Amino acid sequence: MATDQTVNGDAPEDPEDLLPEESVLSLDEYLDMHTAVGHRTRYEILYRLVHSGAMSPKELEATLDIDDSTLHYHLNKLVDVGLVEKRQRTERGQDGLYTYYRATVYGEVTLTDGVDALIRGEQAFGEMYDSSTS
Repeated sequence: MATDQTVNGDAPEDPEDLLPEESVLSLDEYLDMHTAVGHRTRYEILYRLVHSGAMSPKELEATLDIDDSTLHYHLNKLVDVGLVEKRQRTERGQDGLYTYYRATVYGEVTLTDGVDALIRGEQAFGEMYDSSTS
């Protein structure tokens, strides 16, 4: 890790210095999360899981209108970076396991404080400077 030198006030010279001393994740892991959610299909999957709750692959397929292999490819990417977790449980009266996916805390924060916050910011900016409402 770099020293605590700062550039322009409070921002450290090395972005890795933004991490807490005992950070659970590395800077690269945080960047991988943002890269993963930067793909439209993965963003939509995460959006559904954050705003609708846990969903099975079949529910996600129907909601997003994508095929099984495409869905699982993107779900695996989201699971690999820690934005989504795969859960399984036995259902009463069924043979085998019921599989579902849900957003992790990192997934919720990445979505709501990331892309969604940018979108809300653009809306607020547009309303602030919209001359048609004056």
